[in-house]
Amino acid sequence: MENLEEIAPSAIANATKIFVNGCWVGIHRDPEQLMATLRKLRRQMDIIVSEVSMIRDIRDREIRIYTDAGRICRPLLIVENGQLLLKKKHIDNLKEREYNNYGWQMLVASGVVEYIDTLEEETVMIAMSPDDLRQEKEYAYCTTYTHCEIHPAMILGVCASIIPFPDHNQSPRNTYQSA
Repeated sequence: MENLEEIAPSAIANATKIFVNGCWVGIHRDPEQLMATLRKLRRQMDIIVSEVSMIRDIRDREIRIYTDAGRICRPLLIVENGQLLLKKKHIDNLKEREYNNYGWQMLVASGVVEYIDTLEEETVMIAMSPDDLRQEKEYAYCTTYTHCEIHPAMILGVCASIIPFPDHNQSPRNTYQSA
């Protein structure tokens, strides 16, 4: 990343702007590589914590990073190369968690589950179930999933998930009832 005080104004036009919590801090010339590195660091939880949000806006040539508290985040399973990173060994460890102290935080720390906020959710492709990942291989013309829902009911949230028969209601009624 190049600092704003150290670059010529003519260099800004060809680079991607980097914002941290709304403040313009610098530019970068290879945004794809930067985003891959930031995602890798967030999934390893070494330097970047899991609640940090990173958005790449290709049209506006911006990378926006948010670290402030109070943002609504939700967990999603990570998909790479059309495969869930959640494997049978993770499930077996969860089943035996009273013996090995393996829980939710270990899934997040091992890079299987990722917290996504509402702004970052607009830039990812979310499969509703693992079955969608299998169907993607048959119809792989334009879909590349990056994440998968833990369960389809999780898209509604806690309050909306207890509404009886939400698929038979009008959408505004579900919104009013869950508020």
